[in-house]
Amino acid sequence: MANISWTVDSNEALVLSLVRAQEDKQVLGKNESFEGFHPTFTYPIYGEDEKLYGYQDLVIDFRFASGSLAQFLSVRYAEKLPASSTVDDVEGIFSPFIPPGYETEEEAFLARVENDASSFQPIGKCIHSYTRPAPSSSSEESNVEYEVYHATFEDSGFREYHRRMQIFILLYIEAGSYINEEEDGWDFVVLFEKRKRKDGTATYHFVGYSSLYNFYCFPEKVRLRLSQFVILPPYQRQGHGSELYTAIYNFVLSQAGVSELTVEDPAEAFEDLRDRNDLRMLLANEQLMNEGFGTQSATASHGGGRVQKARSRLRAVPQSASGSTKSRGKMGPPVDRAWSEKWRKDLKIAGRQFHRLVEILIMLHLDPTDIQGMRAFRLHVKERLYRFNFEILAQMEKEERLQKLEETFQNVQEDYKRLLAMI
Repeated sequence: MANISWTVDSNEALVLSLVRAQEDKQVLGKNESFEGFHPTFTYPIYGEDEKLYGYQDLVIDFRFASGSLAQFLSVRYAEKLPASSTVDDVEGIFSPFIPPGYETEEEAFLARVENDASSFQPIGKCIHSYTRPAPSSSSEESNVEYEVYHATFEDSGFREYHRRMQIFILLYIEAGSYINEEEDGWDFVVLFEKRKRKDGTATYHFVGYSSLYNFYCFPEKVRLRLSQFVILPPYQRQGHGSELYTAIYNFVLSQAGVSELTVEDPAEAFEDLRDRNDLRMLLANEQLMNEGFGTQSATASHGGGRVQKARSRLRAVPQSASGSTKSRGKMGPPVDRAWSEKWRKDLKIAGRQFHRLVEILIMLHLDPTDIQGMRAFRLHVKERLYRFNFEILAQMEKEERLQKLEETFQNVQEDYKRLLAMI
């Protein structure tokens, strides 16, 4: 029992805050809170068990100036066991993961917050902006602006800024780790809230960021791989992740020397975010939809938005239970592969991702009573699954292989339905 009372959960003990200057706090809504939240993970810092020993009521108070990310670290507790080899050195273990020079005196830190708030400007080039309605009880403005900046280690001051923000990778991405900043080829996109004070002055506040790595792509281009992606908890479930991803994708489209955007080992939540936004983009592309499903797919113009209109157009395409394909375009099924590959390259989407998106669009388009179309769709998906899992499936007996393909197809189809329900 004694051991239990002196052991604390490091995820609960670590308290994070994005601290704003007093003038910036005056325009916040009563339900807006950017202080006192917790990490999802601390095992990269405090070990797999995420436990700390030797303290009661331990609080690791880790604060950031909301824009510059200047840091403050303080360790408090009600009681501590006498110093011994078994008592964890909380600050000593934590400090190597953050840049030296962090504040330990609260008064000095709050003075730094006030100074940085009026002087801090995002580093790099603004590549995307959007607005969100301001909380009703905040300032008189009707919208809050957000801006996305592209930067590299070549931008003055960004290397130091990155060292302050990279801690969020360890705290919020499972199996996340720091990148090697000595490697060339890193790009970053950083999202900021741009909030006006009562006097009209705008200040910037960190929301999240993503890192991308450049890989050589034969013969003369590069492939951008999205490596890390994080939106901090106070800003989650508000659409900011989609805006950041959209900014990244549009940046890739604008770069003539970039062949495609890939994603490194995506978590399920990010994979859903990526799928939703890619699907919305394709559905809103009238030329792709017209070529893919025939010109009649563009006849309907009703619907509340671009996605709704696109969905209405798809449903407007006449089908027949006899399986007539007269109204079908390049997506068939089966898909015109040369046409599909041209669009994939033009849209700079990685192969497996684009093929999945095409399958989802076909499923949205198909009439369940179209027996021939449904059969062609099933064979199309199974062929891709077979190619993707060839090494495993090739070792199975034919009957087992067919059964496994059918099971996988059914699971894929259910997942596509789940994704379509989100858009």
